[in-house]
Amino acid sequence: MRTILLVLIVLLVVGALPTWPYSAQWGYYPSSGLGLLLLIIILLAVFRRA
Repeated sequence: MRTILLVLIVLLVVGALPTWPYSAQWGYYPSSGLGLLLLIIILLAVFRRA
């Protein structure tokens, strides 16, 4: 399960990078949304262990 989650996060990070011409005008929206999702996942993982 963790491997699948790690692969999914890596794919989302690569997809959110504004390196291609069509995604350069998106601004920081995809990255900030991905950061929020990553923060939620980390918090869930930390509180599950506690």
